[in-house]
Amino acid sequence: MTSQATERTNLLSLPRPALEAFVAQLGSKPFRARQLMNWIYKRGVSSFAAMTDLAKDFRARLTAQAEVRAPEILSVQHSSDGTRKWLLQADEAQAFEMVFIPEPDRGTLCISSQVGCALDCSFLRTAQQGFNRNLSTAEMVGQVWLAVRELRARGSATRGRSRAGCGGRARG
Repeated sequence: MTSQATERTNLLSLPRPALEAFVAQLGSKPFRARQLMNWIYKRGVSSFAAMTDLAKDFRARLTAQAEVRAPEILSVQHSSDGTRKWLLQADEAQAFEMVFIPEPDRGTLCISSQVGCALDCSFLRTAQQGFNRNLSTAEMVGQVWLAVRELRARGSATRGRSRAGCGGRARG
């Protein structure tokens, strides 16, 4: 058996049209993609078993062929002003960081788009390792997904809608 045969599709890497195509490939209707997006992005659920409005046979096919995998948290730093910095695993030898900066009426989430940095930024520890590679779509979307879950779990999520800012920031 090849590694490709056992590799599951990370649904965080699929935009809606690709998710609809993936669902169709599994033999289901396009509305299942909307249900999946609701579970994954609105509810923050990664377990297909917990997605109870999906048919059991569809959940079994998803479990066999797909996953919702965000980057793994290696460590978290908290500062007295509420800022949080996560060190996330890119692969066995490399890591990258994301930072949440709370403000009175919103929060700023700075996500990484690369492992390392060619600019040798002093703010991020992993930037000092130099540029290594660009992150995948799933790794970038996974940071936002993970931050929302972490902040909700700790009661730190801000109100308002998220919008993209400069430098890879998402403001909420």
